[in-house]
Amino acid sequence: MNLSFTETDPTATTLPGSLFIISAPSGAGKSSLVKALRERVAGLALSVSCTTRPPRPGEQNGVHYHFVSDTEFDQMLTDHGFVEWAQVHGNRYGTPKHWLETQLKADQDIILEIDWQGALQVIKLAPQVVSVFILPPSLIELERRLRGRATDPEAVIERRLAAAKTEIEQAKHFDYVILNDCFENALDELAAIVLASRCRFTRQMARHQAQFRQLGL
Repeated sequence: MNLSFTETDPTATTLPGSLFIISAPSGAGKSSLVKALRERVAGLALSVSCTTRPPRPGEQNGVHYHFVSDTEFDQMLTDHGFVEWAQVHGNRYGTPKHWLETQLKADQDIILEIDWQGALQVIKLAPQVVSVFILPPSLIELERRLRGRATDPEAVIERRLAAAKTEIEQAKHFDYVILNDCFENALDELAAIVLASRCRFTRQMARHQAQFRQLGL
């Protein structure tokens, strides 16, 4: 795919790997779907974002997120170290640029599990990315899931619920939308999107050059 991480750079760098963006309002089941997707479909690496929020119980630094201070985040911004970044529910999140670019150049398929604000930034820089938005079946169910996971204080839950309507409205900017009513059905649809994307002519030609040449393509 052709991707330039810098809006002011008119030259695009050829990056063989595919980039999948998966976004959702908090509580829609995005993380669970991504985890199950990677168990089902081989060859998908997950980009680990940096965040200024503190870790939740059970979260590991470098596995779930790179947990950094506000000062460290500011320095990365100064050094142009992010492909995208956004402030979400009072904390900042960003995708490290160097790791992502290195992996894509090595023909690694990458999942960006990010907020819609960051997703729209990446879509603008790289129109060929495959973007997926996960919707909850209802706002009532979304609230039930947020409260059921018991990881956030009441004030955070209320803030997430208040932001959900605006987040859901962003679904129209994505290539695909999955309604996560039945988890297995949603997982089937997500896996189908990834596998179909890998069968696009440009992707197949990039990964099977010798065979395509033998076939006269």
